[in-house]
Amino acid sequence: MMVIYAIFVLGILIFVHEFGHFIVAKFFNVKVEKFSLGFGPKLFGKQIGETEYLLSAFPLGGYVKMFGEGGVIEGKAAAAGEDTEKSYDEESGEPLDDCQELTEEEKARSFAHKPPLTRIAIVMAGPLFNLVFAWLIFIVLCMMGVPTVTTRIGEVLTDKPAAKAGVLKGDLVTAINGKNVSRWEEVSRMIAAGKGQTVNLSVKRGSQEMQFAIIPEPRISKNLFGESIQGHAIGIAAAGEVVTEHYGPLQAVVKGTTQTWKVIDLTFMSLVKLIQRVVPLDSVGGPIMIAKMAGETAQMGGSSFLAFMALLSVNLGVLNLLPVPVLDGGHLFFFFCELIFRRPVSQKVREYAQQIGLFLLLSLMVLAFYNDIVRYFFSRAG
Repeated sequence: MMVIYAIFVLGILIFVHEFGHFIVAKFFNVKVEKFSLGFGPKLFGKQIGETEYLLSAFPLGGYVKMFGEGGVIEGKAAAAGEDTEKSYDEESGEPLDDCQELTEEEKARSFAHKPPLTRIAIVMAGPLFNLVFAWLIFIVLCMMGVPTVTTRIGEVLTDKPAAKAGVLKGDLVTAINGKNVSRWEEVSRMIAAGKGQTVNLSVKRGSQEMQFAIIPEPRISKNLFGESIQGHAIGIAAAGEVVTEHYGPLQAVVKGTTQTWKVIDLTFMSLVKLIQRVVPLDSVGGPIMIAKMAGETAQMGGSSFLAFMALLSVNLGVLNLLPVPVLDGGHLFFFFCELIFRRPVSQKVREYAQQIGLFLLLSLMVLAFYNDIVRYFFSRAG
């Protein structure tokens, strides 16, 4: 079942990604010769109009092949990689696709003969469709209802500021510094934002409203990436009481947009921390990890499964925008260079860059598979 869930998730995300390339190419009148879910040997194919739609053997990627590009825009979902093979003449910079033999009508349908801005739009469409898809999922989830931890206090640490002030387990925090709060994350954020200044805590104890003036004490804690950070705390913990918050369409759009941006920012920060070696390399996962998480979230319910799909879609979109050759971002970098310098990047430079990018991509794939095998099989053996 884990494999089935993983193929389902990756299939949808790959389709969304490649559909982005496909529909924008069609919009700009570029002929799309092939649209494939999966790569490798063809399992099934059907010609509809000028495009052959394929289902291929390996479900970890897909590709859109356009007329005049000399290759394909191909997505490797497991490592978020893409690969193209366009060639240009060293002297003239013209695309090497027998352009002298092409008719004007064929040139009008050729990807390589489109202006740089058009090619940029077509290549960028894949990652952007993944981000928009995640955004739509988050909007739907907000309308379905979001589980939220209330401000009920579950623990008051002995000899800490809150305990000394008289706060008790079971108290419900209603306001901080005069601002109403209803979620525990608001409590944590506002106390931390005070940077050690006195916190005016309003709580409800039974039917009684009470006020406490508490001076937070310095505390060293760990952030999401395991880094030690200096902060302040008053010594309380959440009770874990959960309620479901539902949002109307307009509120859901705002909340969904905020959540999408948070995940995009977190994805970028994770990449930075990975390069800085703050996040260990053994945390990188591949298809087996995706399959495991897909199975686990599916068992937790539809909302968790959709949230996982949105998270994975953001990761696929962001990683493909990185300026690394063989990724969408690498092609975008070359197209922007062409736009600035008014001529394509030389074939030799592109070939070297593609080789470096392919080496990096393959290295990442090997690392991901190795981590998956060690994490899954060796942990089970242990």
